[in-house]
Amino acid sequence: MASLLALISSAMWGTADFFAGRLSKKHNPFAVLGFSQVFGLLVGILIVVISGSYQGKVLGFDGYLIPGALAGLFGYIGLACLYEGLSTGRMGVVSPISSLSTVIPLAYALITGDVLSTITLFGVVIALVGVFCASGPELSQGLPIKPLLLALGAAAGFGLALTFIAIGSQSSALLTMVSMRATTFFVTIALAIKFKTTGNFDKKAIPVLFFIGAADFIANLLLGIATTKGLVSVAMVFGSLYPIATAVLAYKFLQERLQRVQYVGIALAVAGVSIISAF
Repeated sequence: MASLLALISSAMWGTADFFAGRLSKKHNPFAVLGFSQVFGLLVGILIVVISGSYQGKVLGFDGYLIPGALAGLFGYIGLACLYEGLSTGRMGVVSPISSLSTVIPLAYALITGDVLSTITLFGVVIALVGVFCASGPELSQGLPIKPLLLALGAAAGFGLALTFIAIGSQSSALLTMVSMRATTFFVTIALAIKFKTTGNFDKKAIPVLFFIGAADFIANLLLGIATTKGLVSVAMVFGSLYPIATAVLAYKFLQERLQRVQYVGIALAVAGVSIISAF
C-alpha cells in the first residue's frame, strides 16, 4: 500500500509540474507557484472539514505544526533556487541535481531506524540513478558555479521539506500538509505585496492553477500517508519518480524529444522500482 501511494504521489507531482511549467511560460513562475499554493491550502482545508480529521499532536517537534511549517519554508526555498537556476538556461545542470533531493530524507530514514536488505538497497540506488538520468543531465558544456550552487540549494530545500513531511506525518499527514500550505500562503502574500503583482492571470488560467494546487497538495498528502504505512526510505524513493511523469507528458503532448540518457534513466528507474517491490 505504501509503495502504491508513493507512486501515485509521483504521478500527481509530475503532472502538476508539467502544467506549472507550461503556465510559467506565460506568467511569472512565482505567481504561478503562489496562486497554486493558495488553491492547495483551500483543498486541504476542504478535506479537513469533510473528513473531520482534527486529531494529532500540534506542538513540539513530534507534532505536525512545526514540521509542517518548516516543510513549507524549505520547500519554498527549494523552488526559489530551482526557478532561479532554470532561468540561467542550464536546465540540464539544475534539474538532475535537484532531483537528488531524496537522498536527504533517505539518509534520515536509514539513520533513524529503517533497515534495507542488500538487494533492496541496490534497487534504491538504481532507481535514484534512473531519476537523475531521466531528468536529462547535460554537462558537455562544463559545470558553471552559479547553476551548480542553485541546484544544490534546490536539492537541499526539497530534501529537508520531504524530511519534515515524513516527521510531521507521524502525528497527522493531513494536518502537516495544511500547516505546510498555510506557511507558504503567508510567504505568497508577503511576496505579492513586495512585488505589487498578482500575476495578471486570465479566467482560463484559474482552473489550471486550481488543478496544479490540488494535485500538488494531494501528492504531498499521499506521500505523507505512505511514510506511515511502510518504510520511509522506500516511500521517499518511490515518491521521487515525478521527473519521469513530467518528461513523458512533455514528450506526448508537447512533442519534446527525449534524450537517449532519459530513456536509459526511465528504464533504470523502472528496474529499481521492480527490484524494491520484488524484495
